[in-house]
Amino acid sequence: MEIHINTGNGMDNKETLESWADGEIRRTLGRFSNDVRRVEVHLSDENSGTKGGADDKRCVIEAHVTSLPPVAVTHQASSLDEAFRGAEAKARRALDTVVGKLHERRDHTSIRTQQPDGV
Repeated sequence: MEIHINTGNGMDNKETLESWADGEIRRTLGRFSNDVRRVEVHLSDENSGTKGGADDKRCVIEAHVTSLPPVAVTHQASSLDEAFRGAEAKARRALDTVVGKLHERRDHTSIRTQQPDGV
């Protein structure tokens, strides 16, 4: 699973932030590595260079699932950590749903094809 971390202009400690985000994504979404080929994380400060404000940090996570359209989630908060953690939780729930349905469809067997006992 490839992981790409993108940080916006005006972000402090980009290398440390990118390394931390990469590790967190691998820890949290690693169980989807058989089905997700690439994860892109975009961290930004909506008000960079101007005064701060509530919910001005934003995190977008886009997961590219094999043979399906990408799954994208966004979360805004007052700190980068909160924005990242919120988007990470949303991505995990979305992938649980999408990948779960994908495997359900692959492993689906119909009860109508089974013959009842004694027939």
